[in-house]
Amino acid sequence: MEPNSLLNEHSLEFRVRYQETDQMGVVYHGNYFTYFEMGRTELLRSAIGISYRDLEASETFMVIAKAECSYRKSAKYDDILTLKTRVIRMTRFKIEHEYRLFRDQELLAVGHTILVTVDRSGKLTAGPSWMQKYNSTN
Repeated sequence: MEPNSLLNEHSLEFRVRYQETDQMGVVYHGNYFTYFEMGRTELLRSAIGISYRDLEASETFMVIAKAECSYRKSAKYDDILTLKTRVIRMTRFKIEHEYRLFRDQELLAVGHTILVTVDRSGKLTAGPSWMQKYNSTN
């Protein structure tokens, strides 16, 4: 479980479901943040081999401190999308992700989130050992 593997870009392909769209068949803007969550969850699973469930079982919780999205083109019902997720910065207490959402080669949206690590009471706490290992090498 190499922490630097988090810096690799992870790709996730999925199809837009009907429930994610409005009456015109366009993806509702808030659903992009659900897509981003899917991307960072799968990045963590593939890079480190753990899930958010594993983190929470160890009493480490990652909460969103900041989230933003720049919409360029609309995604639509039944589109096959590719989400590219990568970590752009990691410290003892936070992880920043960048997301790029594509339909074929067309860029639809760019997102950014900052997650911080907290304990069960919501108090800021240092992240798990793999975050500490990353910091000691950078």
